[in-house]
Amino acid sequence: MTYLSILLTAILTANFVLSKFLGICPFLGVSKKLNTAVGMSAAVIFVMALSTAVCYPINNYILLPNGLEYLQTIVCILVIAALVQLVELILKKFMPPLYNALGIYLPLITTNCAVLGVVLLNFTEGYTYLESLVNSVGAGLGFMLAMVIFSGVRSRLESCDVPKFLQGLPIVLIAASIVSLSFMGFTGLVEGILG
Repeated sequence: MTYLSILLTAILTANFVLSKFLGICPFLGVSKKLNTAVGMSAAVIFVMALSTAVCYPINNYILLPNGLEYLQTIVCILVIAALVQLVELILKKFMPPLYNALGIYLPLITTNCAVLGVVLLNFTEGYTYLESLVNSVGAGLGFMLAMVIFSGVRSRLESCDVPKFLQGLPIVLIAASIVSLSFMGFTGLVEGILG
């Protein structure tokens, strides 16, 4: 039940994009089309899970025993950067259309604060290795859910008659805030299921 609780919380109630406002750059930049939103989300899930899988043992078996906790952020950033390079190479070789569609946003996963935030949150929450992996996958799935929902909202916005002063970024931010508010309703649902 603990793993289910961590998973549902990461996907719905503690959604990194819509409740913690981490990863907003790709959320706003890549959510125009569904296929790029899903592709970016899959890359983020992959990087989040692998970053946790690599950073957790480094933190627990190298940094903490040697009193080097202050290096957590730097080590995590280096691991994330290496993994993003790996993802970039794989996409460039095996999925060139997706690689081209993601453009500059793919290397920006390195600086995506949601990826780093998940890895560091796993340390501060005191999760075990498996709990950390579940939280990372849940956070990635929550990122994907937010991206897919928002790509649908943005496609609807393009066909609407938006007043001139709200066109562009203002209406996108208003729509994002409404989607964010809708996720607040999941708090009671998750508590009811797990309570």
